[in-house]
Amino acid sequence: MPAWPGCSNPYIRLKGMDRVAEIKMETIFEMILHGGNGKSHAMEAIELAKEGKFEEAEAKLKEADEALNQAHHLQTSLITDEVNGNPSTVSLLMVHAQDHLMTAMTMKDLAKQFVDLYKLLQTKGTDRKNGE
Repeated sequence: MPAWPGCSNPYIRLKGMDRVAEIKMETIFEMILHGGNGKSHAMEAIELAKEGKFEEAEAKLKEADEALNQAHHLQTSLITDEVNGNPSTVSLLMVHAQDHLMTAMTMKDLAKQFVDLYKLLQTKGTDRKNGE
């Protein structure tokens, strides 16, 4: 369980916040966390591919997928709540979480393309060295 439920910081736990609102706040923070982790793994995959470490790059892409899947499941839980008649308050933090997740998902998709491109470039370079 994240540290903020018992937190006295007013930006994390607003005075008078009920347990449902607290859970939604936790969900939003977790979306930001997992989205950020996914984006970081995707960036690491690009760097590894640039160095020719393709197995490690693929492993980082898998880690990115796992983190982004966790964030997506959290997003889906908020959507499901809304469909079931329990809407969320759209706050700046909620918008930030959504933005963070969507840009991280885009970054992961682009990272996959970069890894594939680096593989292709290495193959083409090897073909030229071998006189093909």
